[in-house]
Amino acid sequence: MKAPHLLCIGGVDHSFRIPFLLALRDGGFRISAAGAGDPSPFQQAGIHYHPIHFARFVDPLSDWAALKAISNLIADLRPNLVQCFDTKLNVLVPFAARGHADVKVVSTINGLGWLYSCSSPMALALRPVYRTLQRLADRWTAVTVFQNRDDQAFFVRHRMVGRGGNVLIPGSGIDIERFERAAATGPSPAELRRTLGLGTSEVVMTVTRMTRQKGIPALLEAAALVHQRRPGVRFVLVGPRESEGPFAVTQAEIDRHAPYVLAIGPRSDVPALLRVADVFAFPTEYFEGVPRALLEAALAACPIVATRMPGCTDVVQDDWSGFLVPPRNPRLMAERIIDLLRDRIAAAALGRRAAQLVRTDFNLEVTVARYAAVYDNLVRCSTRNGSSAPESTLEHESCAPNVTQLGD
Repeated sequence: MKAPHLLCIGGVDHSFRIPFLLALRDGGFRISAAGAGDPSPFQQAGIHYHPIHFARFVDPLSDWAALKAISNLIADLRPNLVQCFDTKLNVLVPFAARGHADVKVVSTINGLGWLYSCSSPMALALRPVYRTLQRLADRWTAVTVFQNRDDQAFFVRHRMVGRGGNVLIPGSGIDIERFERAAATGPSPAELRRTLGLGTSEVVMTVTRMTRQKGIPALLEAAALVHQRRPGVRFVLVGPRESEGPFAVTQAEIDRHAPYVLAIGPRSDVPALLRVADVFAFPTEYFEGVPRALLEAALAACPIVATRMPGCTDVVQDDWSGFLVPPRNPRLMAERIIDLLRDRIAAAALGRRAAQLVRTDFNLEVTVARYAAVYDNLVRCSTRNGSSAPESTLEHESCAPNVTQLGD
């Protein structure tokens, strides 16, 4: 039997999924990829990559062009399966595939995104539009994968899934061996401290986009409160700002907190950087899937303070594998950061438990096996039902994935 062909479509950060795709290829799938990101990492990995431009924010003309480009790509490649990530793509791809009954679409909901993380008039106005589009897209989606239970419950409650199957597969998977190799071969903590001018300061680190929805203003307020009580602490902010458009915090907002706050922009050596952190703070107000940055910090055994938001609560169990605080509560975040800095023994125990959780529940091998089970099931159903199968093969009960088996 010919190896099933999987086309995986993602956004600008799609290259993070290369280890996932390589593992699927090793497991017997033919792999192609498409998206809005840099093609060179895919080319270096030996994965056929097809650039598709689509705007991150609302742009009807760009979205229509992307829809046509995806439809043409599916027609050219004729994959058995199309896997999509990204809020917008989870709507566009099923519509693009609806004329290809033999192509099965798997959509992964990796968070609810900007629409539900922002209370602007535009976001509020677009929410009912999105729900309607998602219900329509579900007609041509074979399986919807959720990364956390909150999002799964939200979609079920609002009847945004139903025709196809839906499963829970926590996170996108962390390649533990690759992460540890990057940490070991990257710059040493001493070298990073020297080049960043940190000296012997205690370091609180975050890795995220420098936007308001990611909670950066609240973290800056927390940093000021910590500075009043522990003036030797430095906050290191890792992640892009200039590319984040109107939602980005300004450089002036960050500069007001110099020198105890240092923004170093996006970095490719995050595994090594995390070895410098005494505490990892994750102040997000964004409706995440399961944040990769949080998983990597946990794998590095960093003591974590995170907000009580969907996705974060899947990684951090309060007072067991870190601390959880309400979003937009800089006072309590500052208190928890200071608690971790004061009691290093307790902080280290929290970090060890978080690392073990990632190794057990979020490692790449487990995640790939769960996705492969979904894909294999769809391919078997498609073969059994033949080319005349309905557009959603999961209308047949035997084709529906086992939610408990995949998610627990």
